[in-house]
Amino acid sequence: MAWFKRESAELDTSGEKKVRTEGLWVKCENCRQIIWKKDLEENMNVCPKCDKHFRIDARTRLAQLLDDGQYETFDGNLVSTDPLKFVDLKAYSKRLQQAQEETGLNDAVINAQGKLLGRPVVASVMEYAFIGGSMGAVVGEAITRAVERAVELRMPLIIVSASGGARMMEGVVSLMQLAKISAALARLDQAKVPYISLLTDPTTGGVTASFAMLGDLNIAEPGALIGFAGPRVIEQTIRQKLPAGFQRSEFLLEHGMLDAVVHRKQLKPYIARALDFMAA
Repeated sequence: MAWFKRESAELDTSGEKKVRTEGLWVKCENCRQIIWKKDLEENMNVCPKCDKHFRIDARTRLAQLLDDGQYETFDGNLVSTDPLKFVDLKAYSKRLQQAQEETGLNDAVINAQGKLLGRPVVASVMEYAFIGGSMGAVVGEAITRAVERAVELRMPLIIVSASGGARMMEGVVSLMQLAKISAALARLDQAKVPYISLLTDPTTGGVTASFAMLGDLNIAEPGALIGFAGPRVIEQTIRQKLPAGFQRSEFLLEHGMLDAVVHRKQLKPYIARALDFMAA
């Protein structure tokens, strides 16, 4: 039966071109449209179909806000010491190491000094990819130092929040940061230096309960989730269905918790006009 057997022969595909499409397309969670990733990035990571604002990392945010993407970072050498030696499903020290490797940051915030449409500013931008942008001792200390630099140099302060709240792996140490940053912001207010708080998706927990809502001007991006506890927790607590759009930036603006909801493309000129007004 040798005539029935087919000898396998490998096809020579060396001349064929392989096209890699993985990671080149993004699906919008809102309108379900497939978007060419380059088009999305050129549109400041805003869906060209439905205007949904995608989450962006801290470096991208700084590049969008500060002139020519040029800025000087400071206090980036602060590292958590894991004060409680905390372990849950994974040791906190391992979580820190993994987050540092993935983001290239020592913790969930970048402090920078640069110019916004020619105006010198101090900016502190949170990185949500670093353990959910949670606020531990390092984040609290870094933001406090940014506030103190703004006071010393008499430069307007911009804090961009993107956080799940206090970092409970550090226990009461993380909760102390709420008071620490708030006290520093009180000194900033006494010095009459402007502070603009930008809330992005998501801004929750202890960050919302402290510095995120203490700005001279509190603004947010469209559709950002903002609140203390999450909607599901609230529904389970009060045993009632929450209104549509509850805890989204538009809902908070309507109920007096925000001063404005600003499209990402308009953030830079909007903040510049606000700083001109405050300086006057």
